[in-house]
Amino acid sequence: MQNNVGVLCKLAVHNKKIIMTVRQSSDMAKFKQCLKEAKHIVVLSGAGISAESGIPTFRGAGGYWRKYEASSLATPGAFKNSPSLVWEFYHYRREVAAKAQPNAGHIAIANYELRNCKDKTVTVITQNVDGLHARAGTQNLIELHGNLYKTRCTKCKEVLINNDSPICEALANRGAPDSKIVGSDIPVKSLPHCKKCDGLLRPHIVWFGESLEPTVLQKAGEVMEDCDVCLVVGTSSVVYPAAMFAPQAAARGAVVAEFNIEPTPATTSFHYYFQGPCGSTLPEALSD
Repeated sequence: MQNNVGVLCKLAVHNKKIIMTVRQSSDMAKFKQCLKEAKHIVVLSGAGISAESGIPTFRGAGGYWRKYEASSLATPGAFKNSPSLVWEFYHYRREVAAKAQPNAGHIAIANYELRNCKDKTVTVITQNVDGLHARAGTQNLIELHGNLYKTRCTKCKEVLINNDSPICEALANRGAPDSKIVGSDIPVKSLPHCKKCDGLLRPHIVWFGESLEPTVLQKAGEVMEDCDVCLVVGTSSVVYPAAMFAPQAAARGAVVAEFNIEPTPATTSFHYYFQGPCGSTLPEALSD
């Protein structure tokens, strides 16, 4: 395929390492020709596409909920020390995501998959946990970091979908991001519990300090290895292991295009870079 559309990168051997030198292109017509000829396409999405639907990214300078750095609450230790505080945080996230709507970027991806399902495989690998890709209609979806609307029992480990709002009565009208509120006084017995074994439930989210589920990681690795075109959409490319997926695909010869508001540390590893909101660039890139 690459001989037909023109290879934009050269591989050079230096100190026994393969180094990719890339001239990024913003030629949409050439990229669409790559898509047309591709048989296996992966969309790797991150917080940026969800941010366009009003979902807080909780990264960078604004990544706070109340007085807490959000990443400090997304840990097993935080849940052990204060499960009620962590549940208030995730209840807030569930409520925000439930009110959000898939944007034009989500919809463009889902529609592209639907139109091409007979002669291409289109897989979305997302780092997002808000469920917006599924709500937009994406069928072939790998959620690397879990889902806000799934729970996991800390005792029997059962994972279930839960769309209740609120997830339990004790969390009703709780979780507001008010910086004056410190801690949480909800008794543990009033938090979500397993209906089968009465164990305490936790969000089915991969927290900092935890590994991705092996089966999920394996599936993602397999589709990345098979893809001949990869779209990197709204991700900062700094969270591992997802950050290595697209650069590795580019290094082995797959065509990789990045769609982001601004360049990322991985941009120079890719063949194409399209700057702007995903809701604007993706509909054009994925149109017939």
